[in-house]
Amino acid sequence: MTVKTKNIMIVGVGGQGTLLASKLLGKILLMKGYDIKVSEVHGMSQRGGSVVTYVRYGEKVYSPIIDKGEADIILSFELLEAARWIEYLKTDGIIITNTQQTNPMPVITGAAEYPENLTDKIAAAGARAICFDALSLAEEAGSSKAVNLVLLGKLSNSFDFTEEEWMKAIEVSVPEKFLEINKKAFLLGKNA
Repeated sequence: MTVKTKNIMIVGVGGQGTLLASKLLGKILLMKGYDIKVSEVHGMSQRGGSVVTYVRYGEKVYSPIIDKGEADIILSFELLEAARWIEYLKTDGIIITNTQQTNPMPVITGAAEYPENLTDKIAAAGARAICFDALSLAEEAGSSKAVNLVLLGKLSNSFDFTEEEWMKAIEVSVPEKFLEINKKAFLLGKNA
């Protein structure tokens, strides 16, 4: 039986931990024997700009790029980024987003306003949307920087991998001094 290629986009703002999330997801997919391609696209990531990572996996994957309408899942670290990339989601796709709002530079400088009712707009786009406050759960785990593991925990519900397999991937991807916080954040997200 052939395994159909699946497409996941991880979107956020520079400094939120999107790259660790994609690395960890790639690690568990490799551990499970999938062929995987990962492509990171940075847009001024060092200055809080938009960051997107494409993760494609299956029996044999030839390209890391995901086109509009091809993403099975979008994992978003921030509401505006979720809205920005929603057109890449398949009709029956899932978008998992943190409800946190991070003001982009035009909003900070007063040149623009942060859009209102983004969760409603995301839902109106026809997406199966899972919107929740990942930041509060990360803080409960012990660090506001663990939002990425909270979101991965929620994403893990879309796979049939065991909790032990996820924990092993976390152990080989996260420095030991942050391990317990990250494991706790993952479990809080998984069970949210």
